[in-house]
Amino acid sequence: MKKNILLLFLLLSAIPSGFAQLKTHTFQEAEQLAIKNPKPIVVFIHTAWCKYCKMMEHSTFKNKQVIETLNDNYYFVPFDAESTEPITFNNHTFSFQPTGTKTGIHELATALATINGQVVYPTTTILGTDNSIIFQQHSLIRAVDLLSIIKS
Repeated sequence: MKKNILLLFLLLSAIPSGFAQLKTHTFQEAEQLAIKNPKPIVVFIHTAWCKYCKMMEHSTFKNKQVIETLNDNYYFVPFDAESTEPITFNNHTFSFQPTGTKTGIHELATALATINGQVVYPTTTILGTDNSIIFQQHSLIRAVDLLSIIKS
């Protein structure tokens, strides 16, 4: 019995999983990595309560081609717009701004996800190698559409 279990374990560990893992970074990490290897930054601005954000996390960002393209050509930064930690990026420190009791929004989310004066979730923003905004989409993006965007 022990021999069979050991054999099964060895066989299963030898099978490649085939699951690609999306490499995620903080803003600071992406900025530091870009010094040696400049790449655009894809920022996924989301919140914990946004159902469309969750849909993108569980579908778009699980797509093997999306993962491979992002890992090879971009630095990917998932960013919770309601995080409270200060973030220094592009020579500026951004802070959480309370909007009520236990609510608020991070200044960096406001800078990267505002449309017509309102912050929209999810927002996917692509920053060029100079950290300027070169693309923004304020809605759920399907994998096929994101692939089209990040390959062009």
